[in-house]
Amino acid sequence: MFRIRTLNSASLPVLCWMLSSVSSDAQAQVVQQPLPPVTVDAPQAARPKPLVRQSRSRSVSAARSTRRVAANPTVGAPTQNRTVTASAARDGLNQAPAGQTATTIDRSQFDNRPSFSVSDVLRDSPGISIKQGNGPRDFGISIRGSNARNSFGIRNLVIFDDGFLVTQPDGLSRSDLIDPHAYGAIDVVRGPSSALYGNYATGGALNFRTRPGGTIDGVEYGVDGGSYGYLNNYLAAGKKVGNFEGSLFASDTRGDGYIGNSWFNTQTVNFFGTLKATPDDRFTVKIINNDLSARLPLRQSLNQFYTNPFQQGCTTGAGVAGCPIVSLFNNGFNARTGIASDKDTETATQTGLGRNDRRTIVGGRWEHDFDNTTTWRNQFVFDDRNISQPTGPTSAIGDFPSYNYMSDITKRGEILGLDSTTLVGAWYNTLVASSDTRNVMPGGNATLGLLQANTFSDTSNYGVRAREELKLTPDLTAIAGIGWETTILKGVNTLYKYNTFNVPIATIPTPTTADRKIENTAPELALLYRLNPQWQFRGRVATGYGTPQVSNLFVLPNGDFGNNTQLQTQTNVGYDLGFDWMPSNAVKLSATAFYEFFRNELVSQAASNPSASNATYMFNAPRSEHRGIELATDWKFSPGWRLMTAYTYLDEVYTEYVENITNGAVFSFNRAGNKIPGISPNELTARIGYDEFAGALAGLGGFVEVQWKDSFYMDNANLLKAPGYELVNVNVHYKTDLVSDSFRSLNLFLEVRNVFDRTYVASANNITNSVTAAGLQNPASTLANTTGSIYAGSPRTFVAGMKVAFK
Repeated sequence: MFRIRTLNSASLPVLCWMLSSVSSDAQAQVVQQPLPPVTVDAPQAARPKPLVRQSRSRSVSAARSTRRVAANPTVGAPTQNRTVTASAARDGLNQAPAGQTATTIDRSQFDNRPSFSVSDVLRDSPGISIKQGNGPRDFGISIRGSNARNSFGIRNLVIFDDGFLVTQPDGLSRSDLIDPHAYGAIDVVRGPSSALYGNYATGGALNFRTRPGGTIDGVEYGVDGGSYGYLNNYLAAGKKVGNFEGSLFASDTRGDGYIGNSWFNTQTVNFFGTLKATPDDRFTVKIINNDLSARLPLRQSLNQFYTNPFQQGCTTGAGVAGCPIVSLFNNGFNARTGIASDKDTETATQTGLGRNDRRTIVGGRWEHDFDNTTTWRNQFVFDDRNISQPTGPTSAIGDFPSYNYMSDITKRGEILGLDSTTLVGAWYNTLVASSDTRNVMPGGNATLGLLQANTFSDTSNYGVRAREELKLTPDLTAIAGIGWETTILKGVNTLYKYNTFNVPIATIPTPTTADRKIENTAPELALLYRLNPQWQFRGRVATGYGTPQVSNLFVLPNGDFGNNTQLQTQTNVGYDLGFDWMPSNAVKLSATAFYEFFRNELVSQAASNPSASNATYMFNAPRSEHRGIELATDWKFSPGWRLMTAYTYLDEVYTEYVENITNGAVFSFNRAGNKIPGISPNELTARIGYDEFAGALAGLGGFVEVQWKDSFYMDNANLLKAPGYELVNVNVHYKTDLVSDSFRSLNLFLEVRNVFDRTYVASANNITNSVTAAGLQNPASTLANTTGSIYAGSPRTFVAGMKVAFK
């Protein structure tokens, strides 16, 4: 989470720094109250009154208290007069950058329900879309459609954990390591954000915040269990002792899965500790480790989904309708032309497809207060992703260690008599790795054959950023930021072919090389106007950029390895206009309209040959437009009753893109005006609940939740649609305080998900259009037989849970 903090506030580096240094060190500013669990943008606080200069020890104490407040930022809440040091101001920018559309999902929104993965909690924010990835907790997270077309993992947004960056230098994030039970809040920052977060932040950023040790203040043990063998045992421990505050979370999660060949077993550890070594120095340590062992089903065609959505009976494959299969070399390296017996077709269960991955992250941070208004921060993260993934006809094997260092200075004061927050910073990160692609052989246990390809990759990013927040009047704040970054992509892809069948003799490999140096600049401007305590208005124009991964440069449209090094950086310019309305503590409403213009948008699509080495390839769409509306409401309309909604409308189209499809000859098709596939135009989460606060039934509550996802196109020609769905979930929970020497509280819940047992599509990867020999596009009926696309969503499930807190 380097970049978030780095960009909290910065501006004209020299002039602003000199001017703000002249200002009173005692200048302070108001900070927002903790945010109730509603997704609305945080209003700018009123202009503060000057304070008398404080001693350093007192100012640090105030900083600590304000950091505690900022840990739960609120939208539209009345402000209180609190001293805010530079470090506390920077922390607040991580959670709700002024002028930007941001949402905080508070723990109270998911504490009384089973929270297996990020999909269970992030749907409470508008602008967010979720799709099932390759694994139990591997979900594609999309902000404003930014990642909806990727087949696995997360791209086009930056992810942090307690301010520590968990997006690697190549732009890839994965949600396997996220167990929501560990977190106290999740911040969702929406829109182009590269001025603040650097490379890959074309969609925005997520910040997962673990609970501070003082909040836990003891030990909590919980267990969730339910349908399909699901069981999650987890433990949280935390304490604040003197100048040290720490929290530790650990969980063991396993299940059989509701689709054939989808059992899983994953363990997660997350530690967060801070030591105030002196009145001016704080040291923070973050450690995350996740081990995953899982089996994976194959993705289906749309017709297979309709026939056998949960892939029942797909152990042998032969004669079982709706079972996707994979074609494997019997000898593990080659086949003779036209000899069918040289290959075997098997189901995922027969082959033993799956993942065995480990992710380890270790980070350290040192913050030093020069005085009440100036803080220097240095942060380092080591992040190692180790994978073994036989997920199809080939297996990816590799170790991806990365190093990330950043440093920034935050200054609070005045410029020409106006309250100012200034930040300047710099960073460097690098990832050097060598990964192999090996053939998978028939016979089970994902037996590996010979090496098919090796990719050496070297990805480095370095840059500087600056940000300035200036209160022009007590009610009007102007924000300006800019980031400059250089990305270096180096790689060598070596393809191995074998020219004999019985004795593998490799031909001399011809490597494909890439050596790219790319520079990007991202400016940002915003205005935040607070009309009165009830109304806040915001306008923003900002930019984002995202370079391709080195691995993208070596995959052709048919899925084979080759030269795709012409890929360009995608960029976008976005315009946001929105308001937040809070007429009372019982009503909160946020609305945002956005319009974003993309150049060279990086689009992931299924390869034209499903049995090739790679399931997908990457291409640039020259021009496209993303526009939409985001709405969030929180209405406590009667004592104990509460209605919350999060709605997103997306209209995203290609405005310039000609697609070439080969079938003997090359045929070109103009996609301008077509909807971008993978984007659902309408998504809604609505929840109405009741909690009893008094009497014999105090602590008893429940809610009914509806999730609606509209149908969407699966191909660039807009011929085939994945069906939409509506799901209903019902929850009953009970929480009580236990008055004893050992116990603090007991929390029980029961939830029924997908109450009406709706069969639905949880993930649909884009499919490739095809043509006849005459150059005519094949119709939807043909595309519906294209495999490698669909995972079904979970049928009706029952999950019960218990959590006990010990003193």
